[in-house]
Amino acid sequence: MFIQTEETPNPATLKFLPGRTVMAHGTAEFRSMEEATGSSPLAVAILGVDGVTTVFLAGDFISVSKRADKKWYVMKPVLLGVIMEHFVTDKPIISEEISQSVNGQIKSEDQKIVSHIKELLDARVRPAVSMDGGDIIFHGYENGVVTLTMHGACSGCPSSTATLKMGIENMLRHYIPEVREVRAANEAIDYY
Repeated sequence: MFIQTEETPNPATLKFLPGRTVMAHGTAEFRSMEEATGSSPLAVAILGVDGVTTVFLAGDFISVSKRADKKWYVMKPVLLGVIMEHFVTDKPIISEEISQSVNGQIKSEDQKIVSHIKELLDARVRPAVSMDGGDIIFHGYENGVVTLTMHGACSGCPSSTATLKMGIENMLRHYIPEVREVRAANEAIDYY
């Protein structure tokens, strides 16, 4: 098994590509051993490596974030070994079904706008942030305000605020005149 790695725009996050499916549907992010225990044996193994702070699982990649005092040249070989062992022994990635959750109720008059927002995010935004080792999650729309969360490599990236405000907000406002603003949602939501 050969696992490729890619740098991300976030220097604290590295993207691992095992050459096979990681998550068949959705994404999952784990910021502690407690969150991962009982949910993802792979995330538990990765979080067990000294210095790992976050594990983000997506379709065909794993993004791993580290503490600032740790160096990738020390951590990368250990992480490659942990990930390879996990896949070679055919252990499960996720123990239980993880599904995307959306906070709040959407007003019936906003359904068409929300549908259009989600289509634009899926077609234009999600592929770009996925290439950088992350994901974007829609949380809600109310009174012209779209609430989103950046995850994986994108959640701690220095340019994530600019991506939300300058890139995503401008694009949504261009295609959907009802959208006035894009805001970051509460970071406490972990399963998508």
